[in-house]
Amino acid sequence: MRDLFLLAPDLVFLNHGSFGACPREVLAEQQRWQLEMERNPVEFLGRRSAELLHQARTALAGEVGANPEHLVFVPNATTGVNVVTRSFVLAPGDEVLSTDLEYGACDAAWQQACAARGAHYRRVEIPLPFERESFVERLMAAVTPRTRLIYASHITSTTALTLPVAALCRAARERGIPTLIDGAHAPGQITLDLDAVGADFYVGNCHKWLCAPKGSGFLHARPEHHARLDAPVISWGYAEGSGGHAGFDAYLGRTLFERRLQWQGTRDLSAWLAVPAAIDFQRRHGWPAVRERCHALAREALQALTRRHGLAPIARDEDWAQMVVIPVPPQDPEALRRRLFDESGIEVPVTTHAGRTFVRISVQGYTEPWEIERLLDAPALR
Repeated sequence: MRDLFLLAPDLVFLNHGSFGACPREVLAEQQRWQLEMERNPVEFLGRRSAELLHQARTALAGEVGANPEHLVFVPNATTGVNVVTRSFVLAPGDEVLSTDLEYGACDAAWQQACAARGAHYRRVEIPLPFERESFVERLMAAVTPRTRLIYASHITSTTALTLPVAALCRAARERGIPTLIDGAHAPGQITLDLDAVGADFYVGNCHKWLCAPKGSGFLHARPEHHARLDAPVISWGYAEGSGGHAGFDAYLGRTLFERRLQWQGTRDLSAWLAVPAAIDFQRRHGWPAVRERCHALAREALQALTRRHGLAPIARDEDWAQMVVIPVPPQDPEALRRRLFDESGIEVPVTTHAGRTFVRISVQGYTEPWEIERLLDAPALR
């Protein structure tokens, strides 16, 4: 499968989780859409784009278990989080409850949004080793009468843990508290059913584990929240009946949610339009079996390195998917990352959490056993 991607042949690429990697044929589909747009940009953007995007969203909705009318494309999950942070009504003294496992950029978005309104962003410590059975109880025990929203990752970035978000959303709904789930790493890495998860808001990336082109993400929202979400760019979706742009006319028959969030001026739509090609690629290559193989390779690396260093894993096997973190002795993470790349040609992130250092490996369909062996033999990890 490695030949189906554009990765350098001598590169040990164990960092799919950061920016993904796109198959050659999916990139070709993106480029086909770009060329088609340039043949008649006015027709493509002004008269066809709304329907083309709707078709792409319909394909995506079928993959992630959602109604296509309840999701819109965004460039990435961080943008989706920012849409919610800027739209969600908070008053002085209100709080947004989260965990200490969240992605730093989205932590920053919530910290800024809360500070601007006199609200509080409160992060609950989740002890390691991770105990799935106590996660929801621990978070809900931190709820107060001022809690207005709960924010958590589906699969955490720094620690690669799969959190029980469906159970969290059920518990929060019983208390009347909306939820935002950051699923940046979920689509394509695990089987996803957004309706079953039941989050009020869910954001995800297609360019990571779904293997779509860079810049393709989505925001999913329950219909009762559509009217409250504001786009990061105010454009024709807010000016119904005013005319003034051919592209807006194509959106007149769409929902308010779609018009506001999807039409934000001239931009390249090709990454989103290529999402169905990425879905088709994975289906043709039997992705459930690919995921199982990848998980097994990741588990082997985890077991070998934890034994070598005498350090216990931070979670059980069922808490991982295709991405795991391997504890290593405390050290400068950037120095270790550079050594792994410079000495062994291994592209892999080194993360830290709660004073501990981890090598986070991502195993994707193109990963081959020799790459795991190269990691295990790396002098930097001896």
